[in-house]
Amino acid sequence: MTKERADAARNRGKVLAAAAELFAAQNPSSVTMESIARAAGVGRGTLYRRYPDVASIAVALLDEHEKALQHELLQGPPPLGPGAPPRERLAAFYTAMVELLDKHAHLALHAETGARRYTTGAYGFWRAHVLALLREADVSDPDALADILLAPLASDLFSHQRERGVSTARLTAALTGLTRVLDR
Repeated sequence: MTKERADAARNRGKVLAAAAELFAAQNPSSVTMESIARAAGVGRGTLYRRYPDVASIAVALLDEHEKALQHELLQGPPPLGPGAPPRERLAAFYTAMVELLDKHAHLALHAETGARRYTTGAYGFWRAHVLALLREADVSDPDALADILLAPLASDLFSHQRERGVSTARLTAALTGLTRVLDR
């Protein structure tokens, strides 16, 4: 692996910090590559060398939060981590995802637009986790059901529901109700 040059690391840090501020301060759909470059104090060429578009910057910002949750799923205490029954783990996963989306939906909306949602590494991880829980619970056709159980976590749906006044507590309760599919 090639070590990142010091100036490239500084520029990456400036770009991500500026983008995080812009995404948090304004409508995320109005954030442009030009506005990020200007806020970061870097040239557009510098920005485009590392990030081809605004969505890739949002993915980079969201990545650190998703990695923390992934770590908890793999090594954290039950019920989110290993050691709890599949239904309890799925409920804990839903709760954690609602919390993550509540804090970072503005990033997820840019990072997970359309079919791009399914190609990010995080989606693959979430799907593998849910699929493993379904298989452990010996559910019929776990491969088809995994995506269905992840569908309510789409950032655009989450944001739509929050805009309609649905609280995170109500969303979590509704999602937890979906875990009944793991009952035998």
